[in-house]
Amino acid sequence: MKPWLRLIRAEVRKLTSTRIVWGFLLVLVGISALTGIAVVWGTDMDGSKAFVSTEADQRSLMAFAANALMGAGLFGAIAVAREYGHGTVVPTFLAAPRRHRAVLAQYAAVFLGGGALGLVGAGLTVTAVAVTLPTTEYGFMVSISGVVTILVAAAIAGGAGAVLGAGIGALVRNTGGAVTGAVLALIIAPPLIVQLASGAASWVPQTLANVLSGVAQDVSRPAAAAALVLWAGVPALVGIVAVQRRDVV
Repeated sequence: MKPWLRLIRAEVRKLTSTRIVWGFLLVLVGISALTGIAVVWGTDMDGSKAFVSTEADQRSLMAFAANALMGAGLFGAIAVAREYGHGTVVPTFLAAPRRHRAVLAQYAAVFLGGGALGLVGAGLTVTAVAVTLPTTEYGFMVSISGVVTILVAAAIAGGAGAVLGAGIGALVRNTGGAVTGAVLALIIAPPLIVQLASGAASWVPQTLANVLSGVAQDVSRPAAAAALVLWAGVPALVGIVAVQRRDVV
């Protein structure tokens, strides 16, 4: 096996052998349960269930990419920053003296993990809606291709969000600070950016994720995917540069 594949495999093993993944999976189960509860007991202002009455409404309810982006951002930030806090990153850098390779392996592992979490989260949400819709007067209206789009969008957004968070984690190296940085980058900063430049509304992460899900049309899907790569790539690159230029601990 090639050295870089061994590095990625080792990083994936780190993620799957700790409780971090299980914690996020429990959160995903909770979100999907709340979605199902909303379908069963939720109503609009007039007491109707018009929020699930059309294909577009149901797709919007099931679109999980924006949630996957934010959740995976926290996942990536925690996964990388905690390695510095616990000192487990030291053996990694001893095994891979060229630090950028080790960091890229971390990014690859969290990308896979974030993508998987996004996919599972979207799948659970779609299932929750499909199972609970029979309690209403409406059937499941989203086509198979629409469901596939929702799942793929969530996986892409989850992977991108995880890499973004991982870059912040590599830069900050403190779990609390990395989580704060991810929240700033994905939740607090986008609305502020939109306030400063209204034309930026189409290019903030949540909008891009919704474009990929098919519930927004602000830009084309290829442009949205490219912009998400840029959002993830900038902090990831900064994180690599920071790791290269400073002591490990």
